[in-house]
Amino acid sequence: MRPPRAGPTILHVDLDAFFAAVEQRDKPSLRGKPVVVGGVGGRGVVATASYEARAYGVRSAMSTAEARSRCPHAAFLTGRFDAYREASRAVMTLLRELSPLVEPLSLDEAFVDLEASRHTDFSVPGVTLVAEELKAGVTEVTGGLHGSVGVATSKLVAKIASDLDKPDGLVVVPPGTEQDLLRPMKVSVIPGVGPATAERLRRVGVHTVADLEAVSADELVRLVGQAHGTSLYDLARARDHRPVVAEREAKSISVEDTYDSDLVDKRLLEGLIDRHATRVTERLQKARLSGRTVTVKVRLHDFTTYTRSTTLPSPTDSTRVVARHARALLSEVDTSGGVRLLGVGVSGLADWIQEDLFEYDGLPEPPATAEAPPVDLTRLDRGRRWWPGQDVVHAEHGPGWVWGSGVGRVTVRFETAETGPGPVRTFLVDDPDLTKVTRPQPD
Repeated sequence: MRPPRAGPTILHVDLDAFFAAVEQRDKPSLRGKPVVVGGVGGRGVVATASYEARAYGVRSAMSTAEARSRCPHAAFLTGRFDAYREASRAVMTLLRELSPLVEPLSLDEAFVDLEASRHTDFSVPGVTLVAEELKAGVTEVTGGLHGSVGVATSKLVAKIASDLDKPDGLVVVPPGTEQDLLRPMKVSVIPGVGPATAERLRRVGVHTVADLEAVSADELVRLVGQAHGTSLYDLARARDHRPVVAEREAKSISVEDTYDSDLVDKRLLEGLIDRHATRVTERLQKARLSGRTVTVKVRLHDFTTYTRSTTLPSPTDSTRVVARHARALLSEVDTSGGVRLLGVGVSGLADWIQEDLFEYDGLPEPPATAEAPPVDLTRLDRGRRWWPGQDVVHAEHGPGWVWGSGVGRVTVRFETAETGPGPVRTFLVDDPDLTKVTRPQPD
C-alpha cells in the first residue's frame, strides 16, 4: 500500500448533466429549457435531466411517467449515443494530454493522476491553475459543455469534491482537511453505502460520516461483514489509497430492450434473441474481442427479473453460437405471462478466438423441422422509426432533429449547434426526402 499523498494530486472531472447538455448544445431551441433524456415510452427511465428540469424534481433513474408529471413542458428525448461518445472521446483525449494516468469511469467522468503529468507544482494554488485550464479546455473541445472538477489526495475525496459546487464547479481540498470536509455529510456519500447499508447504520444511530467515524472497527464488521466493515472504517477517516488505473477493460458487452407491451409469442421472443445476439457479436467483432460466457436477462410482466448464463468451452464471437445458447437459456424461463424486457450479453472477454473448423458450441443440433416463415420483428419497430431527438436531414430543408411523431407523421425542427432556433415542419413518416443521420465511427 502506497503512503498517503502529500499534495492534492488526484483530479476527478464530471461533465455536468452530460447527455442533456449535449442535446442543448446541438439544439439551440432547447437551451435554457428543461430537457430529459432517456426512455420516452410508458416504461421509460430518465438517464439524465438538465438543471432546468431538475428544478422541478426530475432526477436520474426516475420513471419517465413521473418525470412527465413533474415537468410536463420539458423536451423528452431519446439518447444519441454516437454524439455522446464523440464528446466523450474529445474530453478523454484532452485528459490524456494532461497525464498518461487517466481512469475513465463512464462517458462523462474520469480520474486523472496529476503526479504523472508534466506539472511539478502540487500546491493548492498550483493544482487550482491546472484544473482551471482543464475546465476551459473541456468547454473548448466539446463546443460549449462544462465539467465540474474536484482535486484531493485520494479518489474518495476528489470525487466527492467534484459534486460540491455543480454545475461548472471547482473544489480543491487542501491536504489535512479531508475529514473536516466529510464529517458533516450524510453517510451515503461513502462508496458502498447503498440503501440497505444505510438502513443498517441508521438503526444504530449512524446518519453522518462523523457518526460513522465514531463506530469501532469491530462493530462495523459485525454490522456489515469483514471486508465491507473494514473498508467503511477506513473511508470514514478519509483513508483511500486506491491508485488511478489507466486502463479499465470492458467486462462484458450486452444489448437489451424494454417493450411497450408484454410479449408472449415464443417465436417472436426467439427472433428478438437472435437480433440481440447479432448486435452483441457485431460489437465483439468490431472490438476484436470474443467471450466465453453467454447471459440472457428476462424481465417478466410482474417485474420479476431472471438471468441465466452458460460458459462455453472456448471464447467465440460467432453470432450463431451466441444465439443458440441464448435461445437455450431463454427456454429455461417461463415466459407465458409476458416479457417486458429481454437482453443478451457476452462476458469473460478475450482478445483472441479459438479457431475451430467445426465451430462446436456444446449444444446438440436441433432436430430437423419444416421451415417456418420468418418471424416479423418489424411490428415492434413500427411507429418507432422516428424518435424524439433523432438527427435527420431533409433534401430541401437540410439538417434537423425529430420533435415528435405519430399518426403517420413526423415533426422536425430544422436547426444545428451552429444556427439559431430553427423552423418546424411536419412530414409523412415515409417521406423519401427525410432520412436519418448516422455519425461516422472512428477507425
